[in-house]
Amino acid sequence: MPSNDVRILAQAAVPTAAVGAVAAVVSGVVAGGKGAIGAGVATLVVILFMGIGLYVLQRTAKSLPHLFQAMGLMLYAAQILLLFVFLAAFKNTTLFHPKAFALTLVVGTLAWIAAQTRAHMKSKILYVEPDSGTKPEKSGHSS
Repeated sequence: MPSNDVRILAQAAVPTAAVGAVAAVVSGVVAGGKGAIGAGVATLVVILFMGIGLYVLQRTAKSLPHLFQAMGLMLYAAQILLLFVFLAAFKNTTLFHPKAFALTLVVGTLAWIAAQTRAHMKSKILYVEPDSGTKPEKSGHSS
């Protein structure tokens, strides 16, 4: 990944992890140890899903720029659907507190989206890749 992509990834993952840590503490106080575990698992799921999605989207932008917008829409829809699948799959689990898991999943996803949006808005991304020092060929009549 180019350094700009890594920077955007870090600027989205760090605030999400911080929100997840706060959610784990609050869930631990409210629901006990299973609440803290549920919040921790949800935070890891959000960072993993969204991080992979960002990576795939950046790769698509580099290799298939004409599909970037459609891929972005499809990717976000798929991520939301997969998060709902996780919610449904772990609805009745005894491994952790399912409500703490669900709430942290939603809050973590919103934190990721907000942080990624902020990071993208503050980054200075070139619209056109600069040439590597080669001069363009002249076309038309010579003077």
